[in-house]
Amino acid sequence: MMRTRPLKVALLGCGVVGSEVARIMTTHADDLAARIGAPVELAGVAVRRPSKVREGIDPALVTTDATALVKRGDIDVIVEVIGGIEPARTLITTAFEHGASVVSANKALLAQDGAALHKAAEDHDADLYYEAAVAGAIPLIRPLRESLAGDKVNRVLGIVNGTTNFILDKMDSTGAGYQEALDEATALGYAEADPTADVEGFDAAAKAAILAGIAFHTRVRLDDVYREGMTEVTAADFASAKNMGCTIKLLAICERAEDGGSVTARVHPAMIPLTHPLASVRGAYNAVFVESDAAGQLMFYGPGAGGAPTASAVLGDLVAVCRNRLNGATGPGESAYAALPVSGMGEVVTRYHISLDVADKPGVLAQVATVFAEHGVSIDTVRQTGKDGEASLVVVTHRASDASLSGTVEALRKLDTVRGVASIMRVEGE
Repeated sequence: MMRTRPLKVALLGCGVVGSEVARIMTTHADDLAARIGAPVELAGVAVRRPSKVREGIDPALVTTDATALVKRGDIDVIVEVIGGIEPARTLITTAFEHGASVVSANKALLAQDGAALHKAAEDHDADLYYEAAVAGAIPLIRPLRESLAGDKVNRVLGIVNGTTNFILDKMDSTGAGYQEALDEATALGYAEADPTADVEGFDAAAKAAILAGIAFHTRVRLDDVYREGMTEVTAADFASAKNMGCTIKLLAICERAEDGGSVTARVHPAMIPLTHPLASVRGAYNAVFVESDAAGQLMFYGPGAGGAPTASAVLGDLVAVCRNRLNGATGPGESAYAALPVSGMGEVVTRYHISLDVADKPGVLAQVATVFAEHGVSIDTVRQTGKDGEASLVVVTHRASDASLSGTVEALRKLDTVRGVASIMRVEGE
């Protein structure tokens, strides 16, 4: 039997995502009520610019006083889509204190203060759900928290930022340079006026911290994630990748060490074989591989951003949280029992593609190979081209630690025959 008294929902933020949440709540009201077991009512909308016309939203619901809205006491669920650290953090904790559960899309806040927010929710018998914080519409958080709760996740590897994937895909398919591809992404609305958070990997790093924490039952903060942007990727790098049967993607990689005693989380550009499913992820789409003991390899794919796709994830959480409210229960909270140490990038083992500018004369290859051998880095393949006294030497290694590779590169720079290190890129997905 359906309860007639509605569950009240307050919306913090009414931009691209928030307006879509409000629209779906209105247009799908009957379906949402049937799925939840009670109607849901939009009881308030906090915004910065109240004079802006918001189609489908009663102006009487609009307020600039977000604090008063979350303190009302009759609100069942707060939907936070304003982003940033403050005032979002204070508003969320205040909502818990006044009896509301929270649905958030705030990846930056969760990556920085997820543990404290989970504790606040637990202290007040409230829910904190955030499917929309990672990979837009793609169901990923809930499968990791619930569907794979009985399995052991060993690796999460994926493309979690649509802007960077669009740029790299454009460079790969058209031969465009980085700036040209970025300009097109901006013109099409895929990149912000200031794209730093995307192209320097901050956005993906926040998502990697969230994914690693859930996958490995360990607290992983943004500061624990190694981050390297993709602004230095060049058309020459793509040419080298193609010679290897690869392409280049900005990847978020969360791994459990082989001995199971630690975890790592990192974001950086990497070459991946064209045969790998992630190589075919085009445009602004996202895709994430999850590797576990029992389930094996799972792939999640779909639109990773945008108003409607992100609102879809928000509404999925809203339904789950509302069901919990009706049942007098809460869903899964933080699971950090494993408390594994988070290792630095120096301990990460992978393959490397190194491009060197060298003198075109006998003995250079032998010198370079000796340096690799002295640092315990095994060479897989070498390709050398050159003329007029100058040459390019491309070395692909077997698996090596980042620390050993760093020592190798430092020693290579000291060779008189090495003019410079043109590029270093990791090779993943093999």
